[in-house]
Amino acid sequence: MARLPRLTIPGYPHHLIQRGNDRQPIFGGTRDYEELLHLFADSARDNGVAIHAYVLMTNHFHLLATPQAQESIPRMMQSIGRRYVGYFNQRHGRTGTLWEGRYKSTVVQAESYLLACMAYIDLNPVRAGMVSHPGDYPWSGYLHHIGQRQGRLIVPHPLYWELGNTPFSREAAYRELVEAGITSQQQNALTDSAMHGWALGDSDYVAGLQKLTPRRIRKGSAGRPRVESAVPIDMSLIKS
Repeated sequence: MARLPRLTIPGYPHHLIQRGNDRQPIFGGTRDYEELLHLFADSARDNGVAIHAYVLMTNHFHLLATPQAQESIPRMMQSIGRRYVGYFNQRHGRTGTLWEGRYKSTVVQAESYLLACMAYIDLNPVRAGMVSHPGDYPWSGYLHHIGQRQGRLIVPHPLYWELGNTPFSREAAYRELVEAGITSQQQNALTDSAMHGWALGDSDYVAGLQKLTPRRIRKGSAGRPRVESAVPIDMSLIKS
């Protein structure tokens, strides 16, 4: 069966995953993490991509980003991949590939999954047992979201702004959201959808997306796809 092209739809949030080849480390020290973040900031700006959340793990990274155009994310990822591998190989005296094939990507329904995806990304180091709290990990956007660090990489999504009327209330609300965690169903849905490239959202959302692309966006037979119900964040639990 022919491999499906990656799903990219302008104006919609995308969850992306890129792994190291054979799960090998893609960072050899602090300078490498800083270099990749620098490349992300430059390439996202140059290609019209708004990055809402990120985490750089030892052997992979996650992004939550919205592209302005059809080619925005592919061009950003191609640029970053090529430039970072060249930098990494030269710095560490190696040759050959660094990435495990193509990056993984899918579109997520903002209303049901965007905040959950942000929390999922920021909680990656905790799930991996690297830190006990996301604030202890320096290579994610969590500290930016709670107001303890500023930078040019993060572009807040409108749903983040809706968490509160002031910076303090938004930051406190996001902190509570992450500390509450996400369900195992949300975690599995976010991982599986990105790894397999199927759109993540409710039936109406997926049906609307399908009208925007000829690419099949849900696993199953042609025609009306089977869609699992989304599990939204309960906003009533978050103080503004």
